[in-house]
Amino acid sequence: MNQAVSGFSKLSKEEKIQWIAQTYFNTPAEAEKILKQYWNQDAKLQQLHDEFIENTLTNFYLPMGIAPNFNINGRYYSVPMVIEESSVVAAAAKAAKFWSTRGGFKTSIIGTEKIGQVHFLFQGSIEKLQPFFDKIKPQFFEATEPITRNMNKRGGGILDIELRDKTSELANYFQLHATFDTKDSMGANFINSCLEQFAKTLREVAATEESFTPDEQNITVVMSILSNYVPNCVVRAEVSCPVEDLAEKKIDEPQAFAEKFVQAVKIAEIETFRAVTHNKGIMNGIDAVVLATGNDFRAVEAGVHAYAARNGKYSSLSHAKIENGIFTFWMDVPLALGTVGGLTSLHPLVKVALEILGKPSAQELMQVVAATGLAQNFAALRSLTTTGIQEGHMKMHLNNILNQFQATAEERKIVLTHFADQTVTHASVVEMIENLRR
Repeated sequence: MNQAVSGFSKLSKEEKIQWIAQTYFNTPAEAEKILKQYWNQDAKLQQLHDEFIENTLTNFYLPMGIAPNFNINGRYYSVPMVIEESSVVAAAAKAAKFWSTRGGFKTSIIGTEKIGQVHFLFQGSIEKLQPFFDKIKPQFFEATEPITRNMNKRGGGILDIELRDKTSELANYFQLHATFDTKDSMGANFINSCLEQFAKTLREVAATEESFTPDEQNITVVMSILSNYVPNCVVRAEVSCPVEDLAEKKIDEPQAFAEKFVQAVKIAEIETFRAVTHNKGIMNGIDAVVLATGNDFRAVEAGVHAYAARNGKYSSLSHAKIENGIFTFWMDVPLALGTVGGLTSLHPLVKVALEILGKPSAQELMQVVAATGLAQNFAALRSLTTTGIQEGHMKMHLNNILNQFQATAEERKIVLTHFADQTVTHASVVEMIENLRR
């Protein structure tokens, strides 16, 4: 029977597992066995994983694969990807190989600016607050000097701080809107530390400001936090070639293919229902590399989808055109990534992934991630506008169905042979397995 528990966090890992197994399972011993079989045999490595989060029971594995042949700005990369969805890695690898002989991916950094805000309430007008802010602005930089010293040495730090009046939207609400360059670190802890010092300085100096009334001197800081929306930390990825060079085995009419492809992208630009799925395909590629390199895929997802709606309507991240016989497919995407700090220096497989990528800087990683997202989108649109998405996806999904039904080696061989030239559906595979077992 389900029940509340007191002091769960103080239990040992063994005790936590026992409580979970006995509370939620009819066969506690079997539940304990499953949880423990995913423990790493290296005790130090397991302890490292245990300490990533709280109340750890075990490890949850996801496959880590490689998509080779990514020609990005003339350099070849094998891209590590962590994802559970069938066909994603295969699609990225196929698109990478396709474009490797057609000029490759061209990428460039448009900006690296990150954002943090101090949200506060002031019981006066902007006419009184603005002069005060202008007067004390240097103190924000001085007060954070111990925090920013090392970042400044690396060429980063606080770029600017501005006062924003939001009282037309919420009574008495103002912001300190700060911009940062955090170089090769994602920078969340750095930014938040700076913001909390800004807030402290703001409160302390305002409390003794002679031009303020007592109410105005009492500034209320609601919160100080970085933003995961980074519209000025953006990378562009692009592929292009003469239309006739698009020809391959499944594209025997490249002009017709290119025109249909462009129309598919235009539909995603104007139709929100399509745009969400279109962009989800891009994120299949982006998230997989973000995960493999120890970055925060939830932050990336939130920022990217906000960016896709920046003009007031959710729309496609990618765009395509045909001009003067040249097919071009490109995407601008906001990516706040790091290659130092956090999991990048702790998780052994993250270190391996970054090593495979040649120990990239944060800007280089942005470009690899963007190229992978664009490759994923190209692969999906190529399938959608030619054979349809299900042919390749369901063939990759076939193994999952066989595993789900614990197919024997003989059953697997018969089923794979049968569906080599047949349309794969979940129902048809299940029916065949059941017939074999009769």
